[in-house]
Amino acid sequence: MTTESAQTHWTLQALLDLFDARPDGDNRFVADPGLAGEDERQVVEGTQVLAQAIVAASKRFPDKTVRSAHAVFARAVLVNAGPIELDLDVVTEGRSTASAVISAKQNGKRCMTFTVLADVPTEDVIRHHLPRPQVVGPDQANVRDMPLEGRQLRLVDVVDENDPDEFGPPELYAWLHYDPIPQRTDLAKALIAYFTGHLGISTTMRAHKGIGTAQSHVTVSTAPMTVGVSFHEPFGWDGWLLYSHESTQVGAGMSYVRGTVHTEAGELIASFTQDALIRPLRQTDTAIKEQARL
Repeated sequence: MTTESAQTHWTLQALLDLFDARPDGDNRFVADPGLAGEDERQVVEGTQVLAQAIVAASKRFPDKTVRSAHAVFARAVLVNAGPIELDLDVVTEGRSTASAVISAKQNGKRCMTFTVLADVPTEDVIRHHLPRPQVVGPDQANVRDMPLEGRQLRLVDVVDENDPDEFGPPELYAWLHYDPIPQRTDLAKALIAYFTGHLGISTTMRAHKGIGTAQSHVTVSTAPMTVGVSFHEPFGWDGWLLYSHESTQVGAGMSYVRGTVHTEAGELIASFTQDALIRPLRQTDTAIKEQARL
């Protein structure tokens, strides 16, 4: 993929191609960093690299399914700084489970780590799941434009999640529709993981009037620092997905958000968490171009 945003634009199919990490030796994969956004941000979204790590683990353990992935975004990956190198340290590989720690590097420098658990699903011993929240459906939610052809996003009771004047409880419900829906399970899980970091900070800020994610990287320093996602079997969907976010705590410069992903029919297919940085912008940060700030 070219990294020149003027030459091409984000589409869902291009994003899925970006997720598809390629083998590059024993326990090693490579992936492309992708495109700069419409705001010319040069920082690659951490959940994009998480998605690529999920695909790499799925290819490394082809007889198993990825059940969970926990990411720490320690250092920024940049759009124009070369390919992303994914090195797998296999911890266990048995008949029923496997695990690995994946290091994402750029130019030999380690930027992110991912701990991945894979397994072979079995028959139920017991089963229950959290019901889908009773919120309005996608036809009654507010359309929100985001620059990705092939994805529709609609917000419940919120018009613009970035607006400092959008004030309410620290909850955010987002309906998403994808076309095409990936047929490969690894790409489908990667796509679910990709959006888990998008609205967490907005969810936290919503409870505090006068502050919003429109101020991020301008007057407030914000960044997802960790994301954990668990996939629940059987995994799959058609139609719309509901991402539910709840911010349970913010303070001392960090916020915590937990969430779920339900199908339109009410099945719970994934759960996730996020730790994020929310701090005043330091004077030293202003020396860095806004598009390159973490």
